[in-house]
Amino acid sequence: MNYIIAEDEKPTAVRLKSMIRAIAPEFNHIETFDSVSSVVKWLKTNQHPNLAFFDIQLADGLSFEIFEQVSVEFPVIFTTAFNEYAIKAFKVNSIDYLLKPVDEDELKGAVKKFQSNSNKPIRIENEAIAIALSQLTNTYKSRFLVKVGEHLRMIEVDDIALFISMEKSTFLRTYNGRDYGIDFTLEQIESLVDPKKFFRVNRKFIVDIKSIQDIIAYSNSRLKLKLAVATDEDVIVSRERVGEFKEWLEK
Repeated sequence: MNYIIAEDEKPTAVRLKSMIRAIAPEFNHIETFDSVSSVVKWLKTNQHPNLAFFDIQLADGLSFEIFEQVSVEFPVIFTTAFNEYAIKAFKVNSIDYLLKPVDEDELKGAVKKFQSNSNKPIRIENEAIAIALSQLTNTYKSRFLVKVGEHLRMIEVDDIALFISMEKSTFLRTYNGRDYGIDFTLEQIESLVDPKKFFRVNRKFIVDIKSIQDIIAYSNSRLKLKLAVATDEDVIVSRERVGEFKEWLEK
């Protein structure tokens, strides 16, 4: 099993290589890189490895940028100093993560996971990468790309009144009352849009603060929202979210 390491701190890279050698002596270390550009250059001209360990923050940027420049069809285990909350977004499919300083037992678990899934096809989720980037760089989407018939259209976030989950699909609704299907779940959207502007009031709705025209006390300590756009059902702030919703309004 050939693997590469992308880590801009040399002592950390040496320690990781040593730990891997102890845990999986059959693994063959090919190369260590310290930058996004060096990884991309190497991947474009060499046979790809069976596995990679990527630090998120490299010398010239985030390692997620690698996926934008070259097709990655091998599993990646990320190492990062970011907290667990921030990196939950990209722990999907073949992607795994290790918090720094890397713990030997956690490394062993990640390697075991790789070995047990080594025969499965690899597919890096673009949505997960987008979410991770937004969380780690504190930037949020300014527009969504939607399909209208045979055409693609860009919808600016400022034109979106709410996001809604309907019949196992997700839609955005603009201030002019048009609905457009999007390829994100509400959970993913929560991470992609600015939390100062948007709030998830319940399992079905995420609303823009500008769309709220009235707030009415409702049964069971809930709140009912009157929005600037029509909805087929009442938009209710669930009882569990009322306190957080009020704090959000005050911010």
